[in-house]
Amino acid sequence: MQKILVIGSYNVGLTVLGSRIPRPGETVLGDRFDMGPGGKGSNQAITIARLGGDVTFLAKLGRDIFADDALRLFEHEGLDAKHLLFDPEAHTGAGIIFVNAEGQNAIGVAPGANYRLSTADLDAAEALFTQSRYLLMQLETPLPVVYHAIEKARAAGATVILNPAPAQPIEPRYLAKIDILTPNETEAEILTGVAVNDLPTAFEAARRLRDQGVKQTIVTLGEKGSVLVDATREAHFPAPKVRSVDTTGAGDAFNGGLVYALAAGRTIDEAIGFASRVGAYSVMSVGVVPGLPRQADLERFEREGGHVGAHVDAS
Repeated sequence: MQKILVIGSYNVGLTVLGSRIPRPGETVLGDRFDMGPGGKGSNQAITIARLGGDVTFLAKLGRDIFADDALRLFEHEGLDAKHLLFDPEAHTGAGIIFVNAEGQNAIGVAPGANYRLSTADLDAAEALFTQSRYLLMQLETPLPVVYHAIEKARAAGATVILNPAPAQPIEPRYLAKIDILTPNETEAEILTGVAVNDLPTAFEAARRLRDQGVKQTIVTLGEKGSVLVDATREAHFPAPKVRSVDTTGAGDAFNGGLVYALAAGRTIDEAIGFASRVGAYSVMSVGVVPGLPRQADLERFEREGGHVGAHVDAS
């Protein structure tokens, strides 16, 4: 198992589940409230740790009760978090999540200490880059930090995987330095201008990213699966059919599963199939971390029919 470095965010998640998501100016009474850990970086790192990966998490938190909760969580999960940083002048990141009866969600995030992570912090953690074979990042930390991490990982010979979430533009010269990019439909549209609503438009968006220099683009499409485009081919990977309860964190589960599988020596096709199962499993529970599977969970899931069929080459 090769070593993985995840750089990203930790947020406490405050979730209201109800019949529908409020419109602007509207108050909706929920049926249930849940508070738990979140943040794309944390979710992805915990996914990898639960699956048995060799992963280190680098992030910045405040000095508050939410940071204390995070430390207890990471210790419980066996996640290497000794490189966590703390800023006493900032609050730990927080996300407010609304989930409707269909399991769809809308999320608002106050990044807090996540946005205090700096390029100097990365330089001080030089050994993490030289020791790691894979770097996994998202966009819940400042873009200059993301760009600096990409440069450092490339200099160290690591494979760079970027989950471009939340959606925002990325400088073209850095897109060309990414080995694997994993946008969802909305993120792919922000990056390419292509409105992604089906397989043909997903392929078109991925082609445009390939033309900008991204080596491999995986556009995730929820229940429609995902598509892969690289220099030699295009393929569609179906998703397992499951009853979705809460889609919050499904993309994080997918990304964690993908990088875990690659670090375990699987091919990109095998890794996408594995990641699809991890993502599908995660949506069957309320809350992000409770839905993240361990290997035994996935084995039971597959025995019960949660497998993915063969991918279909589109080229």
